[in-house]
Amino acid sequence: MDENAGIYARESPYLERFVQLGVASGRVLRVTFPRDADEDAEAEHAVLDRIIAYLEGVEDDFVDVQVALTLPTDQRRVLEAVRAVPYGEQVNVETLTRMTPDLDHTEEADLQLVRTALDENPAPILIPDHRVRDGPSAAPPDVEQKLRSLEEL
Repeated sequence: MDENAGIYARESPYLERFVQLGVASGRVLRVTFPRDADEDAEAEHAVLDRIIAYLEGVEDDFVDVQVALTLPTDQRRVLEAVRAVPYGEQVNVETLTRMTPDLDHTEEADLQLVRTALDENPAPILIPDHRVRDGPSAAPPDVEQKLRSLEEL
């Protein structure tokens, strides 16, 4: 991954928005979908190239992209489990809870923990919360729907 720190953004015709990355120390800190990119955002970054290709229909699981997950450990485990959901497949919150180490799908607190982790996902697309059909997504609703449509979910 590109080691340059900074903000990178490019407009996606498919999303009708920009895709913007915050990067530091070779890791993606954040993926957002603003209507307008930050003024100081640069357009060229290898991960951004891959995201734009994905939005144009090129299948990519992004598992090799390092994402800085600065969340509590239990939420981090949930988001790591989301990354294991393959392109074009969906799970529900209960299944994701089963997939996450040390969580019990019969415990409401654990189900809520999964929903919270999805809602606080710092890197939608790279951590594909749109593949959890009954959970929240950190992406705006219109972006989430387009991501599901793209993968025919």
